[in-house]
Amino acid sequence: MDLLAALSRRKVLAIIRADGPDRALECVRTLVGAGITALEVSLTTPGAAEAIAKARSEFDLSVLIGAGTVVTAAQADEIAAAGAGFTVTPAITRGAHRSVELGLPLLCGALTPTEVITALDAGALAVKIFPAKLHGPGYLRELRAPLPNAPLIAVGGVDAATAPQYLAAGAFAVGIGSPLLGDAGTGGSQSDLAGRAATFLAAVSDA
Repeated sequence: MDLLAALSRRKVLAIIRADGPDRALECVRTLVGAGITALEVSLTTPGAAEAIAKARSEFDLSVLIGAGTVVTAAQADEIAAAGAGFTVTPAITRGAHRSVELGLPLLCGALTPTEVITALDAGALAVKIFPAKLHGPGYLRELRAPLPNAPLIAVGGVDAATAPQYLAAGAFAVGIGSPLLGDAGTGGSQSDLAGRAATFLAAVSDA
């Protein structure tokens, strides 16, 4: 599957942080049921690799399941063994380099133009502009001027109001964590999570 094309169509990448693998899997199920079918489970979640493996066995390949916050090479090996379909990093980490070696599609975290180019030169499939909220949609638009072909995804502080603005500024997708998950990863309402998912999907539907 062409990951970039799939993410561009879906527009929303859900970032799941939870207090354990069972809760993470519960959030995955809720989000997929609500129509968000591109998800990353952050390795800040205890047992994240277990959650990824269970989710991968439960859903068909049309549901994109990756791992986030991959920092070390050992973490990249672990999530590859768990069946993650892609890697997301907060920066140009050892985990990023190892993911490329393993052939895992990499969404590599960066902020400055130098970091964006370095990430792409290192083999990243796309660059996660993080934290996007620091400079807002206008900054992403400015990055696109000298780097029109750089595939960028906006992550960090993106909410339902600003998601369409980042897409209009040239992001091919937005990654959304706490504004979407809320407290669902720590025992909060899954029905509320489904409602927030519907709100985000409606917000980006015309972007």
